[in-house]
Amino acid sequence: MIRPRWEWALEGEDGARLDASLSPVFSTQFDAEQWLGEHWRGLAAAGAVQARLLSEGQQVTPSVSFRTP
Repeated sequence: MIRPRWEWALEGEDGARLDASLSPVFSTQFDAEQWLGEHWRGLAAAGAVQARLLSEGQQVTPSVSFRTP
């Protein structure tokens, strides 16, 4: 049985993707979203300004911005 892979593509201020090792790979969308909710502040401190949720390499949700208005 093949399990889906979910991961966050984290991007810096210049739009470049940050180190992929910043995001673990998840087996469910729920786990991926929960992880981001718990870790976004640390990711922002590491230079991430937005995240895109990918499933099998395809973006599946709108981008999430770490910027505050």
